[in-house]
Amino acid sequence: MPLPIYQVDAFTDTLFKGNYAAVVPLPQWLPDELMQVIAAENNLSETAFVVAQSAGRYSIRWFSPWSEIDFCGHATLASAFILFRLHPELTQLTFNAAAVGDLVVTQDASARINMRFPRLDPQPVTEAPTALLAGLSLPPQQVLVNRQAWFAVYAEEQSVLQVEQDPEQLKQLAPRDVVVTAPGRQSDCVSRYFWPANGGLEDMVTGSIHAGLAPYWADRLGKRELLAIQASSRGGRLDCVVAPDHVQISGHAVLYLEGQIHLP
Repeated sequence: MPLPIYQVDAFTDTLFKGNYAAVVPLPQWLPDELMQVIAAENNLSETAFVVAQSAGRYSIRWFSPWSEIDFCGHATLASAFILFRLHPELTQLTFNAAAVGDLVVTQDASARINMRFPRLDPQPVTEAPTALLAGLSLPPQQVLVNRQAWFAVYAEEQSVLQVEQDPEQLKQLAPRDVVVTAPGRQSDCVSRYFWPANGGLEDMVTGSIHAGLAPYWADRLGKRELLAIQASSRGGRLDCVVAPDHVQISGHAVLYLEGQIHLP
């Protein structure tokens, strides 16, 4: 039986902006090897596979073209966008993933999708890895780390826009990626996300890393609500609200295409 597949631009309200993800709703899980080759065939930053557990509750798994990953924000937004379209009677979704537990998602009257993520606060380090410093063309003011990535903090937005990466150096930081960030000129913070350690170069918009960025900037700026911009070539906007035990990450999405996968 053909499987439905959708391609969505996430964290944007404009086609060909934000970050692209594929969404494949399944009646039951496919073999891991098959999901991986489908993700490789799609050749998008992530493909999300979702399986219904009950009304409004889904298991979710995310695959890059190279491997399964444990948490992906923009593909979660893309999945919610599709499921709300397919099931307009739903007002709330809950995704369950092994690494992060339950992710509660709602959609407001403006069609903005609000995702409740666990806080993944980064912690400062006294000594940055040599490969991190060698892998960035500009030295950061501060370095922090969480389970997902190294955080290189700069004083100005222009440094984030100008910094270049050395992928061969950053590969040595596996399994962690690298996010570079600074205060924004027209936003609370800006960032870029480098992930050669996990197969890519620069991610277009990274929802999951804002579970760490938002608490950091909320504490530093003394505010609970933040506008975050990921300053990639496609760009993306993330509205963040920081609570004591979670972060709400919100954004829009646009449908690019829908079709079918014809498995042999």
